[in-house]
Amino acid sequence: MTSMGNESVFALVQPGLDRVLQELRPLEPIFHTRAFGLTAADRERRVASEYWEVGASGRRYSRAPILQMLEKYPPVDAQEAGWKAWDFGLRQLGPGTMYLLTYTLDQAGRITRRATLWHKTAEGWRILYHQGTVVTGEDPFDSPSSSAPSGQVDTLP
Repeated sequence: MTSMGNESVFALVQPGLDRVLQELRPLEPIFHTRAFGLTAADRERRVASEYWEVGASGRRYSRAPILQMLEKYPPVDAQEAGWKAWDFGLRQLGPGTMYLLTYTLDQAGRITRRATLWHKTAEGWRILYHQGTVVTGEDPFDSPSSSAPSGQVDTLP
């Protein structure tokens, strides 16, 4: 198995999934990119009815409260905020159209590990599950300078 210039298991991209990765990368971080969609209608289309997530606090949230909160407090655009992402990994979960996308995100100094379960449907990509965990303490993978080879840190689309 190969990874995008990084031999770390954390950024593993299974062989043959480069095209899928190129489709999904612009959609992350979810709720914060133009490609994912910044309107209520976009979010309704991208978020599966059975969607749920685990927030950085450890609390669980289902689709309805998330969509209500995003309507009341529109999300920040990741590109405009200058967020950076690296260590993208992608695994296909069995035969078919389910994928686990993982990466690290720097939100102006707040480092999180992200995991999103994506499903490819006839209508396009939809999210089924997401988790973002805040990185605390020392870890050699905490920053782009320590884990991402030169040129591997993305300024988000």
